[in-house]
Amino acid sequence: MLTIEFFITKSGQVLANEIAPRPHNSGHHTIDANFTSQFEQQVRSICNLKLGETTLLSNAIMLNLLGDNWQNNLPPSNLHDILSHYSNIKLHLYEKLVAKEKRKMGHMTIMGNNIKELLEQMQQLKNLL
Repeated sequence: MLTIEFFITKSGQVLANEIAPRPHNSGHHTIDANFTSQFEQQVRSICNLKLGETTLLSNAIMLNLLGDNWQNNLPPSNLHDILSHYSNIKLHLYEKLVAKEKRKMGHMTIMGNNIKELLEQMQQLKNLL
């Protein structure tokens, strides 16, 4: 498996940003939102198993948690309050020991039926973090 992450500039130029020999983190939402995650699919393909169903179980938006919001290498202190308030969020912390600016330390998957509501909720979460 080889993943290539592309960016498209405002002028329409396509840039290759990252090449990785693994599933890419832009698809981590599949852990929660799909019947078979990208990680399970990789294992199935390596083991020569039938690929799993990829049915979307829920609309989802993934919000990356960056090291910018960590203090003393600890996650934001209001994560407990956020999870206590919202019932449609799955939290994934990657247990990295050192937080750095722009380093992805985890993500939240926000799930639900209405995309507009999910986008509004994501904005609320970004403001809280």
